[in-house]
Amino acid sequence: MSTPRKYHECQDAPVGTFSEAFARLPLERLAEQSRQADLARVDAVLRRGQARTLEDFAALISPAAGERIEQMAAHSQRITQRFFGKAVRLFAPMYLSNECVNVCKYCGFSRHNDIPRITIPVSKVVEQAERLARQGFRSLLLVAGEHPKWVSNGYVAECIKRTLPIMPAVSIELGPMEAPDYAHLVEAGAEALLVYQETYYQPTYEELHTAGPKKYFAWRMDTPERGYEAGFRRLGIGALLGLHDWRYEALAVAAHAQHLLRKCWKAQVSVSLPRMRPAAGGWQPNTDYLMSDRELVQTIAALRMLLPHVGITISTREPPSLRNGIVPLGVTLMSAGASTEPGGYDHFDENQWTPTKEQPGEQFHIADERSPAQIAAMIRSHGYEAVWKDFDQALVTDPSRELAPA
Repeated sequence: MSTPRKYHECQDAPVGTFSEAFARLPLERLAEQSRQADLARVDAVLRRGQARTLEDFAALISPAAGERIEQMAAHSQRITQRFFGKAVRLFAPMYLSNECVNVCKYCGFSRHNDIPRITIPVSKVVEQAERLARQGFRSLLLVAGEHPKWVSNGYVAECIKRTLPIMPAVSIELGPMEAPDYAHLVEAGAEALLVYQETYYQPTYEELHTAGPKKYFAWRMDTPERGYEAGFRRLGIGALLGLHDWRYEALAVAAHAQHLLRKCWKAQVSVSLPRMRPAAGGWQPNTDYLMSDRELVQTIAALRMLLPHVGITISTREPPSLRNGIVPLGVTLMSAGASTEPGGYDHFDENQWTPTKEQPGEQFHIADERSPAQIAAMIRSHGYEAVWKDFDQALVTDPSRELAPA
């Protein structure tokens, strides 16, 4: 296991990590190159049917490539069906706690926001998992703010252990940890780690994260590698779109995924490009950096043409019309029927799966409020399979340990 050491600047990062390589990436030049790309450059990539370099990817997310979005979508669909089949995996997020010591200007859980602070007990976690299981889910994402008092001392590990008999696949999205700390969660049964960099543009990162342990820009960027070292078999990364130039962020996510595919080659890598939504505290996405629906589809197709084996997630942040249309175009993972308030599923009508009361402790309000059953039906209407379960602990359990005498 690596020796714990936090660092903010990329120049202080350990050799071989993504943040160490990140300092040498010409992302601003590539973003400008993207804005200036012409159709001849785009068509050269489309004739090959794949993007081989970040320069190719930059061309595919260019304004010029917007005129070729139908061809890009066709390539993305073909590649996705080849490597993933006609299937979309469904998962449910469960928020454990909105207690947080960080000050992040865009986040509803930010320390200074006046919202009800909630950390649900383990018994409540089990009850919520059972409610989600009755909706069909078998993949659970446990989410929490970053707080050393509430989200520590074995609490998350206990949540994982107690939900595994109900949810065979448990992922986590928490504040970054060191590899030895992650190892305890892997041992408890968590199989996937999600951590978003929020923004890969360091000046904006520093401006938005004014206090708390989240201030370590480069150390956060290397979190997936520490997770891999601890044994996670799935790694998810992404950037929040609406904080900085989306082309710069998409290029950074693509480069990060390429690095993880090379270094963490035993893990399955997925990417997500969530567009920001208004949050408690009055924060609104920066209108200078908004990404349109069409640009999001274009970027997903470009990611697929560069990263054919990488999972692509689309969450309930996006509106139903977009989620309906994007299923056949490269997406492989979807959340459904989500609440972003700790304990929020307590206040859902189980028949309609709709909230029966306001949720003032939520991180943000989702855009697609349809039930899991409605999302599954929508996926099937495209001729795709809605996959509720694709993993079981038995697949990675050593049979000799199971048979060993107590």
